[in-house]
Amino acid sequence: MIFSSLVFLFYFLPVVLALYALAPRRGKNAVLFAASLLFYAWGEPVYVFLMLFSILANYLLGLSIHRALAGDTKTGLNAAGCAETTGYQGTSPAARRRLILACALNLALLGFFKYAGFFIANLNLALGLHIADPDLPLPLGISFYTFQAMSYIIDLYRGKVAVQKSFVAFGTYVALFPQLIAGPIVRFQTIAEELTLRSHSLAGFSQGALRFTAGLGKKVLLANSAGAVFEQAMQSGGAGSGISVLSAWIGVLAFTMQIYFDFSGYSDMAIGLGRMFGFHFPENFNYPYISQSITEFWRRWHITLSSWFREYVYIPLGGNRRGTLLQLRNIAAVWALTGIWHGASWNFLVWGVYFGVLLIAEKLFLLRALQRAPALLRHVYTMFFVIVSWAVFSADDLSGAAAFLASLSGLSGGPLSDGTGLYLLQNHALFFLLLMIGSTPLPKRLWIRLSGGLPQTAAGLVRSAGMAAVLLLSVAYLVSSSYNPFLYFRF
Repeated sequence: MIFSSLVFLFYFLPVVLALYALAPRRGKNAVLFAASLLFYAWGEPVYVFLMLFSILANYLLGLSIHRALAGDTKTGLNAAGCAETTGYQGTSPAARRRLILACALNLALLGFFKYAGFFIANLNLALGLHIADPDLPLPLGISFYTFQAMSYIIDLYRGKVAVQKSFVAFGTYVALFPQLIAGPIVRFQTIAEELTLRSHSLAGFSQGALRFTAGLGKKVLLANSAGAVFEQAMQSGGAGSGISVLSAWIGVLAFTMQIYFDFSGYSDMAIGLGRMFGFHFPENFNYPYISQSITEFWRRWHITLSSWFREYVYIPLGGNRRGTLLQLRNIAAVWALTGIWHGASWNFLVWGVYFGVLLIAEKLFLLRALQRAPALLRHVYTMFFVIVSWAVFSADDLSGAAAFLASLSGLSGGPLSDGTGLYLLQNHALFFLLLMIGSTPLPKRLWIRLSGGLPQTAAGLVRSAGMAAVLLLSVAYLVSSSYNPFLYFRF
């Protein structure tokens, strides 16, 4: 089940909201936990047991780590009445062993179900073996909920969070359906208190509903439409091979806009849904396409993933504390892992290494040079390399990525332009302009300026009417169109 589906919008969400509203305070987590399991089981009826195993294992290991640390901590009660750890010195070998076990278990589950087939295929190819491919379908969202569980275990060991003794509350954190499939990656410490004690209000619910509707419009009206243009462009010459240069660039520009509005739209919907249930999820996007360096781009794109790798990989490896050479090694390691996190394919690894090389170049010398360049040139530089990266990312494999890049550079043997490319350019130029403007803060700034001259009640009515129109148009699109791709199936 996905957010941008009629089943979710008109059956699942209304029923869950009603049950949640009727449940007593102590029963609200149980409603969310049960609803989240049903949400996941709708598309993954078998793998829901895998997620339950992950929840139970991390819950028990968390309790075990807490007990091992008991002699090395001082505990008190926080505002929610939960045990809160203070003064942890990190001297328990038993806790460290259990931390290693927990991390190994989480990574083993992720590695087996996401990368086993990829590893076996490459091992067979390299060594001439004939090991059978398990051919396991990828459990949806496993990369997201695994990282969330690991954040709890690691932060518990570090003494940054209190142990969660309620299995239902912990299960709600890991399985919470608003951010289960496509993030944002919510660290336990971000919502630890809200899992036990959170407030609900009509104003908060309204803000969440508006945010959800805005995200739905971004996903359905903008991302899906851009995706349709991408499909048309790529089909003009056969999956990126031999298409015209014009069609290739229209295709990659369409994908550039599709993935932004799709992913940021899903994040908006997740944040909105969380707000409707009393949670405050972190922001995941901050207008990345206005960036003037690759470094800035990755501070604005998929913010929660970047912060997760920084906190749990880059800093433990030494960060920038051990000299430039080791810092560059750490950057390279993080970006290789970031690439392969996105999918079990060589093109994702190449995509991660590509950004790692650019970030290292900026760290060493390129940022200093960019600071002396005009702002427009810095933006063009950034967007060129970002757009090229999406050609690699959008492909099914490395050969497809190479074919796409060849088409973009005119080396594929295809013509400079063709009928499909000219048709798409003529019919979608205005739409592309709308997408580019929509990916900047300009619409928000215009709304703030316009609404500033209206009475508060009138501004609220205009905003609500606008979101109602977005909702109606999105539903009309979903009713009339069968094109509703889910970009995160490989994550």
